[in-house]
Amino acid sequence: MTKLKLGPIPDDKPVKLTVDLPAELHRDLIAYGELLGQEAGQGPIEPKKLVGPMLARFIATDRGFAKARRSRLTFEGAKRIP
Repeated sequence: MTKLKLGPIPDDKPVKLTVDLPAELHRDLIAYGELLGQEAGQGPIEPKKLVGPMLARFIATDRGFAKARRSRLTFEGAKRIP
């Protein structure tokens, strides 16, 4: 069985966002959704259901972003102290 980075897709209230994707990326999302659906024992998962979890995973594992975010929060917190 393939080890995919995404796990089950939670059923959460979405926020509508419109994006333009290159055709090749869309084809890759379709293929990924098929593999993920097979792993979960269900049908293919639509590309629009994959984008949010993929972006969340990307942001959660981006060490540079985490460091910058912590630095920003520390700086903003320091400004609020009287």
